[in-house]
Amino acid sequence: MSTTDSPAAQSTSPAGPPGKRTVLVTGASGYIGGQLVPALLEDFTVRVLTRSPDGVERHAWRDEVDVVVGDASRPEDLRRALDRVDVAYYLIHSMEADTTGFEERDRAAATLFAEEAERAGVQRLVYLGGLHPRDERLSPHLRSRVEIGRIFLDSSVPAACLQAAVILGDGSASFEMLRYLTSRLPAMVTPSWVDNPVQPIAAEDAIRCLRAAADLPSGVNRTFDIAGPDVLSYRQLMQTFAEVTGRRRRLILPLPVLTPGLASLWVGLITPVDAALARPLVGSLIHPAVAHESDLDEYLGGPCQIGVDEAIRTAMRDARPDTGPRNLALCTAAVVATAAAGTAVTDPESQWYRRLDKPAWQPPKAAFPIAWTSLYALIAGTSAAHLTTLERQGRTEEATAYRTALGANLVLNAGWSALFFGLGRLSLASAEAILLTASSADLARRAGSTRPRRRRLLSPYAAWCAFATALTADITRRNRRKS
Repeated sequence: MSTTDSPAAQSTSPAGPPGKRTVLVTGASGYIGGQLVPALLEDFTVRVLTRSPDGVERHAWRDEVDVVVGDASRPEDLRRALDRVDVAYYLIHSMEADTTGFEERDRAAATLFAEEAERAGVQRLVYLGGLHPRDERLSPHLRSRVEIGRIFLDSSVPAACLQAAVILGDGSASFEMLRYLTSRLPAMVTPSWVDNPVQPIAAEDAIRCLRAAADLPSGVNRTFDIAGPDVLSYRQLMQTFAEVTGRRRRLILPLPVLTPGLASLWVGLITPVDAALARPLVGSLIHPAVAHESDLDEYLGGPCQIGVDEAIRTAMRDARPDTGPRNLALCTAAVVATAAAGTAVTDPESQWYRRLDKPAWQPPKAAFPIAWTSLYALIAGTSAAHLTTLERQGRTEEATAYRTALGANLVLNAGWSALFFGLGRLSLASAEAILLTASSADLARRAGSTRPRRRRLLSPYAAWCAFATALTADITRRNRRKS
């Protein structure tokens, strides 16, 4: 693998074999991009643009491609990436449809990419967007995808803008949402538009369509709908998943009041799909997602024929086991045991504790059980989600390290109660509280390595421990003779 992160380094990159065209793949660290690269390698010299080389390290093809380290929003990085490129794949999407200004950022990035592709003399742009109805007001996520396609079609570089609905493949975010909702919930409440029609496509067929787009005639500049042979509702899709994977039929109760925002929070809680990512996925289901044409079949040599049943079986064949329920049970048990141990030795009504000189800023007694119950729930849920993500990504050493860190933290947590209330050792409790605060901050840091949101979820725990440390230290200072 050659890695480029400066103009000088770019100039020394070897050219591809004579006669081979050069293809740039953006978004190669994502699921579709990662699957597309090996499909291109036989016929093209492949270059990928990534903000971090770590994003492509896990792929088996990493040593067969030229890696340009850069940001697609920076003109100088795009110029290095697009130099001597014949075909450019744009597989970048802002999956944060609940953040302010995402449409403007997507528009600016696509416009810049089109301009730099024109400047570099690229012969073909290929973009993957979403299937959508023609005469409906679209969700912000789908509206932005349509606009990106229009930007490419309006440029001077011929563009093929492929449009797909749910992509059925292990690693696809839309498939993960389907998988974990169906697997983990025998009964569920869903939005009413769960009965809208959808036409999924197998990941294998989606990659075949994207690969074929590189060889389209130069005069082709248009959108193409790509889809599998089956049209069904999302409700039927979940029932099909349950049947194919040997599960009982699911009880699905649609509710008209469940908004995309609420539904995405629910999906983020139940599945490994982050709520910020779930929101645009859920929002897309508001609309029917059925192909209006199949014109790309002419260039594929035939239609996409992999049905939903076969696509699900293929996706699940190599899928990692769902360790989420197990992790949640274990983390919950560990947290409950910690809470029980602490409660057993804590007696705020004891004469010893009542005689202590305590600062005026100490919260009322009722605040502590409320705060700790909330924090314990966050610790269990966030830790289980973090461990599940690590295991799904094959990061077993990090998962082991987190379990060790969590265990040490919970021992320190229960140990503080034993030192303070059980033994009355105020000085030791103060020292131990410092260690607990550092351990809690470390847990938040570790959890953030899979999702930044998880760092934020555990930060209140670290903050509360820091507050408890300050409170313990002040009580110790006021009662030196008793410590």
